[in-house]
Amino acid sequence: MPMRCTRVFRSFGKGWIELDARWEMGGRGEYREIAMFGPMPDGTLGFRSFTNDGKRSEGRLADGTDIHPEAIAFEAEMPAGVARVIYWPLEGETGFNFAVESRTKKGWNRFMRLEFLPDADRS
Repeated sequence: MPMRCTRVFRSFGKGWIELDARWEMGGRGEYREIAMFGPMPDGTLGFRSFTNDGKRSEGRLADGTDIHPEAIAFEAEMPAGVARVIYWPLEGETGFNFAVESRTKKGWNRFMRLEFLPDADRS
C-alpha cells in the first residue's frame, strides 16, 4: 500500500532542532512522530522522540560512516534491542536518504529505507 511521509525540520530554541514526521496511511489514518534533536545532559548530541501511538525513545549520536562518509546516525535502546536511524545525502540530487536498522549478532538489519526530496511548495 502506498504511503506518503513528510519530514519537516525546524529550529527550536538555542541548539535544538524539531522534527515533525507524518505518515499518511490511507484508511489506516496518520502516524505521527515529534522528535527533538539537541544536547543531552551529558553533552552528547541526541534525540527524544514521541509518537501518537504512545511510544517514546531516546538515543545518542552514533557512527554511520559504514553507510556513507557524511551520514548522521543515532542509536537507541528499544524494547526489542538496539535500533539505529541514519540520514545521508542522496547522490546527485538535493535530498536525503533515511533508514532504520536493528542490531543483530551479524551486524545491522535494515528494515526501512526512504528517499526524501524537497517539497516544491516549501522551496
